[in-house]
Parts: sequence; structure tokens; C-alpha cells
Amino acid sequence: MLSIKETLQNIQSGVVVFLVALPLCLGIAIAQDAPPIAGIISGIIGGSVVMLFSGSKYSISGPAAGLTAIVLTAVNDLGSFEALLTAMIVAGAIQVVLGIIKAGIVGYYFPSSVIKGMLSAIGIILIIKQIPHLVGYDLDPEGDMAFWQMDGRNSFSELLNMLNFFTPGPAIVSGISIIVMIFWSPKFIHPDGKLSFIPNALVIVLLGIILNSIFEYFFPNLFIQQDHLVALPTINSTSDLYNSLRFPDLSGFSNSKTYVVGFTIAIVASLESLLSLDASDKLKKVLKPSSPNRELIAQGLGNLACSAVGGIPVTSVIVRSSANIAAGASNKLSGYVHGFLLLVSVLVFPDVLTRIPNASLAVILLFTGYKLTKLSLIKSMFSLGINQYLPFLTTIIVMLLTDMLKGIVCGLIVAIYFILRDLMRIPIKVSNTVIEGKTHTLITFPETVSFINKGVLLKMLDTIPANSYLILDGKNIKSIDYDVLETIHLFMDAAAEKNIEIDAINIQIIDKLVSSH
Repeated sequence: MLSIKETLQNIQSGVVVFLVALPLCLGIAIAQDAPPIAGIISGIIGGSVVMLFSGSKYSISGPAAGLTAIVLTAVNDLGSFEALLTAMIVAGAIQVVLGIIKAGIVGYYFPSSVIKGMLSAIGIILIIKQIPHLVGYDLDPEGDMAFWQMDGRNSFSELLNMLNFFTPGPAIVSGISIIVMIFWSPKFIHPDGKLSFIPNALVIVLLGIILNSIFEYFFPNLFIQQDHLVALPTINSTSDLYNSLRFPDLSGFSNSKTYVVGFTIAIVASLESLLSLDASDKLKKVLKPSSPNRELIAQGLGNLACSAVGGIPVTSVIVRSSANIAAGASNKLSGYVHGFLLLVSVLVFPDVLTRIPNASLAVILLFTGYKLTKLSLIKSMFSLGINQYLPFLTTIIVMLLTDMLKGIVCGLIVAIYFILRDLMRIPIKVSNTVIEGKTHTLITFPETVSFINKGVLLKMLDTIPANSYLILDGKNIKSIDYDVLETIHLFMDAAAEKNIEIDAINIQIIDKLVSSH
């Protein structure tokens, strides 16, 4: 049972996540060439259906920028948004099955260096992407996280291009908001004081609305026009809401491409969710990791729900999850609050939200990015040595220049290289001595003998002279690869012709292998 203080804290966190999620839900939908309401629908389902079935208290789900290219291609290949919804039924069903067969364990095999690199990269990307919005350059929507943007420019060239579109009103709002954001923090406000229960994100939003109202009446030249304010779908009645919904085209089940798209969405969305879940647990420093299999089932049910009412694919999203954790969430209540506010925002007070400057929300996202990209994390990774910081840096650089999945894959490849290198360094030792004119060779195996050791072992065995004595000492072995056993077996077959006497110590499995040939 939550105390009143904890309840208020989680409601506060839910408000912060709502303010972070709102522009991202709309922006990602626009980036995916989907109806804007589809992004809101997915955010609502992420804060209700997925939250209900997920085992995580802190992970927040919603539309994901990482699926943008897949969704755009899918709509083009399938011919319509409704056909995409049909493919999402396939995707959701596959995710549920993956959870049931416990495939979520895959999430445990991603090195910490890659996960931390992903977090830092997302933080850096968020910061870079928000800077243009701070000065009123809103050509690209929130949620467009790719290096190459919708307007044909890239993340870095946009930082120069934005100077051609500098707008004083948003710049003033963002400048004042940054100052308020810095001082509306535990450093300057007592954690148990009354002001501490007012989220700084909410203060920033209200400040933006008030400043723009002042501009309208007293400084018309600074007034922020509608194209620099939040744009929400207009829903004035229940019939408007129903008419805005899209439903799957069930005839798509006869199209083989539907299953290819569904499988692709399921795999990519599952991978992103598992990585975000792991990253959320690391941010919160939970003692018991959240169940990845339960998360897959929750995400699958969420995508099934999205497909039924016209949403876009959902995953666990680290930007929203990190904002939730940073705001002090301790329970699922914050996730439910965020989903409820998304629903209410469209139905009850859309007019208020459409007065919020994009610059205000950009400040909130800017600070969210900063919290993900701490210098202390970067310093600590460098202090751990090249086998940790090189996968970390690779993930960051590739994500900055391409997208999240490519960054993670490249970081993982570098991490695997160091893992294989370390395995190769586990020595198989050899020593020789001559006793009464006969060469005696001792080969000593380590605890783990993998296929990587096969080449080294072959070279050692090739040097064994004829008419000699060989001891294979496996008393330390706890695990030995079949390829190595086969190599030993083949050598033993050939050894008789060279009159090499072999004594295998504690490698009993060789006897079984020999008898099977």
C-alpha cells in the first residue's frame, strides 16, 4: 500500500512522463507518416495494457522512433496503413509466443558496455535534436531520432541550418525555461517542501504558456505562432474520436508480405523492448531484474491492442522510462497516470495543450538527454579499460551516425571481439622433456576449452615427434568443446602409425567419442 507521499510522488512522475511522451507520440507518428492520433493511441495503450501486464515498475512503453524506417517501408510495401495494422496483429502474436517459450533470455546476453553506450547515445541524440527547437526551428518533428532527417539534412548540419530560422519568441522562452529548470531542482528546493511536489516539467510548460500570452498582448513581435506550438488532433465529440480510429484490413492475411512485415516488427520491437528494459533496471539499480519473458508478452498484447484501434507499434522506450525514473517513480502508478493524461489531453483539454510552445517541451527533453549522458558515466567507462570503453564508444558513434539498432549491433560485434580475444588467451600449455632418449610431451588444458583453442592445439599436436610419449592433462577441465574432442580423437587415430603413446588424464568423454567412431 502506497503512502500519501509515495502516491503524490508517482503522480508527479506520471505528469513528467506525460509531458515528455506527448510530443514524442505525435512526432513519431508524423515521422512514420501515420495519423497523429495513432501516436497518442499507442501512448495510451503503452500506459495501460502494456503497463498492466509488464513486470517492470519503471519501464514506460509507447511508439518507438527505432521502428520508423520499418513502418515507412511496410506501409509502402503493403499499400496502406490499415494493411500495416494487420501485420501488427502478426507481430503481437509472435511476441506473445516468444514470451511464452521464454525467448526473453536473449536480453541477458548484451554486454553492459553496449547497454550503457545505448543510453549515452540516446542522451546525446536527444540533446542534439532539441537544440533547433529551442530557437524555433521546428521543421522536423519530435521523435525523429535518425541521423538523416525528413528534410534531407542530418543531425549536425541542422545545427547550422537552424541559424537561418532563428525565432526570438521561442528562444526567449527556452532560455528562461532552462534557468528555471536548473533552479527548480533538489539542489535549490527542499525535497520535502511543498514546491518539490510540483514537477519542474509542469512549471516549464505553464511558464511557456504564460510567456506567450504576455508576448501576444504586450510584445506582438515575439508572439509564438501556431506552427511553433504543440499540434493535437481535433476531437470535439465521441463520433470524432470513433471516426479518427483506423482498423486493420483483414484481407491482408492473404498477402505473404504481411507475415514478413509482422515478423520484422516483432523481432525489432522485441529487441528494443528487452534492451530498454535492461537499461531501465540499470538506471534504477534494481536488485531483481524485471522478467524479460513477461515483458515480451506485455509488448505483444500492447501491439495487438494497437492494431485493433489504429495505433502504431509500441516498445519499451528508454527516453520515457528514464524520465519516469528521474522523476522519482516507485510504482506502476506513474505509468498509468501518464497513459490516463494522454487520453484526457485529447478528449478534455486539447485547447490548453495546443498553447504549449515546442520550445518548452524541448527544454524538458534536453534535460532528459543530459541525465542519460553523464560525464561521470563516460569517465567510469574509460577507467575500466579498452575492452569496456571501445564497445561503449562504438555504440555511441554508430548510433549518432545511423540508428539505434545499427549502433547496438556494431557495439556488440566489438564486445564479442574482446570476449573471443580473452578466450584465446586462456592458454593450453605444452612442455617437453627427454627421458632415456624418448621425448615426453605434456599438454595441460585450462578449465574451459572452446573451439577457439582448436588451432593452437593442432599446432601443438603437429610438433609431437614419432616414437614419443604424450600426456593430455585434463584434470582442470570443466567444459570442453566437441570440435576439440574430435581433434584429439583424430590425432589419436593417427598416433598409432607414428608409434606415439598417449595417456589422457580426466578426459573420459574421449573414450565415448572413440567408441562412437
